[in-house]
Amino acid sequence: MRQSRLPRLIGLVSAASALALALAGCGGGNSTGTTDGKLDVVASTDVWGSVLAAVGGDQVQVTSIIHDPAADPHSYETTPQDALAAQKAVLTLGNGGGYDDFFTKLADQATNAKKLVAYDIAATGDDNEHVWYSFASVDKIADRIAADLGQLRPADAKTFTANADAFKAKVASLQTKTEQAGAAHPGEKVIATEPVAHYLLETAKVTDVTPRAFSDAVEQENDVPAAALAEVNSLIDGKQVKAIVNNAQTVTPVTQQVVDNAKRAGLPVVNVTETLPAGATGYISWMTGQVDALAGALNS
Repeated sequence: MRQSRLPRLIGLVSAASALALALAGCGGGNSTGTTDGKLDVVASTDVWGSVLAAVGGDQVQVTSIIHDPAADPHSYETTPQDALAAQKAVLTLGNGGGYDDFFTKLADQATNAKKLVAYDIAATGDDNEHVWYSFASVDKIADRIAADLGQLRPADAKTFTANADAFKAKVASLQTKTEQAGAAHPGEKVIATEPVAHYLLETAKVTDVTPRAFSDAVEQENDVPAAALAEVNSLIDGKQVKAIVNNAQTVTPVTQQVVDNAKRAGLPVVNVTETLPAGATGYISWMTGQVDALAGALNS
């Protein structure tokens, strides 16, 4: 599990909380948890924010704390505005699993909100925290969102359930496409610069043969052992893998070297991300692009 990339300023969240409380006392807060009649809901990242939006529809006002493709959830430092959003929320959705620890502190400020943690709901039995790449997990989370929103606004409970069902139908199509891509190329192997798309590769039944020492070093921002890097380069140079799956949001000299070596060897590079890239309209469009890229690499 990847550790935080930068030391956090512990006092920042406390300062944000104090300012939020002061502003709420002056009428800046919203004790009803609604904005223009919509339920205020907050997600740690825009990935989960987009799922909240898909299920909540026009009955929710979604705030995604991290909505910049360049931001890193592991080292994000909260702002007073983030604290205000959390205080107003009637429902919060974080990833958990050690991925977005900053959000746990924010959610604690939403004293009366329903608090959802995707990793806990997913209960995959796997220590990989990137559960938004697990389609079965996303289905569970969509159902839980619908149920909790229905409790908050019973008159729209059926609408939330219908929205979740429509969303899950699209997720099912993604799962089918991923499974078919893998079934057409059984036994394929890949190298991943970081195990972000772990569950996606599992769905495609593609084997990640990245040396554990390489993955651990990249995740923990340590120097990659020379033997592990040599093993990766040997797999690439010998074309013993079908593709490189690259976390485009975590670029280091070593991962860039791996990507460059793959391109020189004529191997496809599948870029994946941890948050929505610029231009993505939501979870489905974003994930469709990544599934298509993986399928294209397997077909190459």
